[in-house]
Amino acid sequence: MHPPVIYEKQGAAAWITINRPEALNALDAEAHRKLREALNRAEADPEVKVVVLTGIGEKAFCAGADVKDFLEAKPMEVRRHVEESRKTIQAVLKLGKPVVAAVNGLALGTGCELVLACDLAVASSSARLGQPEVKLGMMPGLGATQRLPLLVGVKKAKELLMTGRLLSAEEAEKLGLINMVVPPEKLKEAVDGLVDELSRLDPSVLKLIKDVVNQPIEALLSQGLSLELECFALNFATQTPHQGIRAFLEKRRKKEG
Repeated sequence: MHPPVIYEKQGAAAWITINRPEALNALDAEAHRKLREALNRAEADPEVKVVVLTGIGEKAFCAGADVKDFLEAKPMEVRRHVEESRKTIQAVLKLGKPVVAAVNGLALGTGCELVLACDLAVASSSARLGQPEVKLGMMPGLGATQRLPLLVGVKKAKELLMTGRLLSAEEAEKLGLINMVVPPEKLKEAVDGLVDELSRLDPSVLKLIKDVVNQPIEALLSQGLSLELECFALNFATQTPHQGIRAFLEKRRKKEG
């Protein structure tokens, strides 16, 4: 059985690759834990100057949470699961080195929230990003309701959250979710160039800049993030998300077989 996360050092960078191609790199509880372990490993290695987060293959960066985890979950179980998953987002935000998202394909739900948490993001032109949870009768739970409005404005954020519409890589770049869009075959080269540029700079100054930008924003969002968690769990007191998840899994089963 293959590991859900691959850790590889390439020069000054630690490449952390989500490795669940059978689930379009959707994250289950184990993958979240392994992802945090990899981030902690990169933090502790003085030779690592930059962390790159990507997904295996060309189809998906991360297609979201593995919704099977929520299929029969009660509100308190959902709350605990989301609290654990949020530790991954916090690990990215608090890591004392630049974290670059190499968005190689779909970045949906949790995947999009990971991109929002990364310091910089380079995307393949074939990538698509969004928060389609509403189409399953759910809402985002890892911070998109709070971080997305800061980046794209309240009206645009509500449009994306309420319709579940996906953005092309070019649209995401125009809205400020992505720093650079390149052809799929140029993604690795573009990220390597960014890593080289960042690794030549003083790491202590980069950490200070990251802290000064992130810490006030997270303090500002604290109340909203708490409300998001409560509402995410409360929604599972109804049958709406369970029905949406069952329908999604059944549709996927028919498509696969």
